[in-house]
Amino acid sequence: MVAKVSHLENDSARIEAMQRIHTAQQQAHRREPMPTAATRIDNLRKLRKAVLEYRDELVEAINRDFGNRSRDESLLAEIMPSVGGIDHTIKHVRRWMKPSRRKVGMQFAPAKARVEYQPVGVVGVIVPWNYPLYLAIGPLTAALAAGNRVMIKMSEFTPNTAEVVEKLVSATFNEDHVAVITGEVEVAAAFSSLPFDHLLFTGSTSVGRHVMRAASENLTPVTLELGGKSPAIISDSVPMKDAVERMSFGKMVNAGQTCVAPDYVLCPRQRVDEFVDTLRATLARMYPRLADNPDYTSIINQRQFDRLRQVMDDAREKGAELIELNPASEDLAAAGKIAPHVVMNATDEMQVMRDEIFGPLLPVIPYDSLDQAIAFVNDRPRPLALYYFDYDRQRVRHVLDHTHSGGVCINDTLSHVAQDDLPFGGTGPSGMGHYHAHEGFLTFSHARGVFERPRFNSMRMAYPPYGRFIHRMIYKLFLR
Repeated sequence: MVAKVSHLENDSARIEAMQRIHTAQQQAHRREPMPTAATRIDNLRKLRKAVLEYRDELVEAINRDFGNRSRDESLLAEIMPSVGGIDHTIKHVRRWMKPSRRKVGMQFAPAKARVEYQPVGVVGVIVPWNYPLYLAIGPLTAALAAGNRVMIKMSEFTPNTAEVVEKLVSATFNEDHVAVITGEVEVAAAFSSLPFDHLLFTGSTSVGRHVMRAASENLTPVTLELGGKSPAIISDSVPMKDAVERMSFGKMVNAGQTCVAPDYVLCPRQRVDEFVDTLRATLARMYPRLADNPDYTSIINQRQFDRLRQVMDDAREKGAELIELNPASEDLAAAGKIAPHVVMNATDEMQVMRDEIFGPLLPVIPYDSLDQAIAFVNDRPRPLALYYFDYDRQRVRHVLDHTHSGGVCINDTLSHVAQDDLPFGGTGPSGMGHYHAHEGFLTFSHARGVFERPRFNSMRMAYPPYGRFIHRMIYKLFLR
């Protein structure tokens, strides 16, 4: 039995082991380049069983990594969508694998054309710290469905979760099929430099640029899930209670440490006070206390805690008003938590409006017309998600037609990510490529066009020498 990568003493040893695993997976792929549907389904069922068997251990590991992560949030946002995605894939993978029949041009008949979907080979997956299970299992599910071998680089900021995921994977798959890699920044850089057949990265835009640059040295195709500033637009007529309740859930899950969390709110100017009052009452009901409340998740580590505090200080210094929503007026620092804050009078010069927040801070931007709100969104980099709250179908259509984003929720937040039959991905600065659903299978497959001619070859009539009568007839028939 080869020593686990996480148990090796230093990054140099881990990099060497990682390179060995990559070679072993390449060789294994060549031995079995096209796994059957039955084999893929069996692999997915083994993965599902393992996730459920390690469920409690995973939840506890995530809790330790965060200092406090709500058990229910881990079940709702990590375990359930992981299992749901596997179930959906098991149900549909046979159909996805079937060759797609295509038409043959009349001038080439008789012949057949089809598209066959073959595994790309060895897939690399780089997992962020904020949802360390779901963002490992989701890509793994799609890659296994497509028949690939997979290497998963876990975040160095969630070492407890990484250890359990590695244990889960090594108990379920051979190392030359699925392997988990751990280590610091040097290991991550070496990982993205491996000659994968496809590389999927979830994380910040700045790191995504480095990953894409490293992958380009091997011409490795990449899927980037990057995030950004996802807006929530409240219409002038939607019941405020409906909008705020649904938006609050999406913002406060994982204490806002979610790539598709509402990053800022565009609210009709005359409804801003109503929004703040409703938000205050809603959060007090959801989280009557914060410090010792297991439902309210901590900030992942001191580095992120200090970053958020610096963002708040920057906003205050530049003229913003921060309204703390702390129902019991508790001191939260010892718990590693930050109370929800509404940020009023935010401007583009402030970090809170320049960078993805990734925490429980919520700028509120007043607007005077829906087109003004749309222009505000369109003047900025395209977001990973867009949320619009309105029951007027005509205005909903107007927003959909006049904005760009990776995904959209109408009258809800976050839920689009957990829909097993919807693709997930960004656009422009918020990412490129998709996974989840059928699109995930396609991302990790090579769609190979196949043209097949029978014994009779009609094309030989068009072979040289040119200028014969048959050529003139062909041109007359097809170049009209």
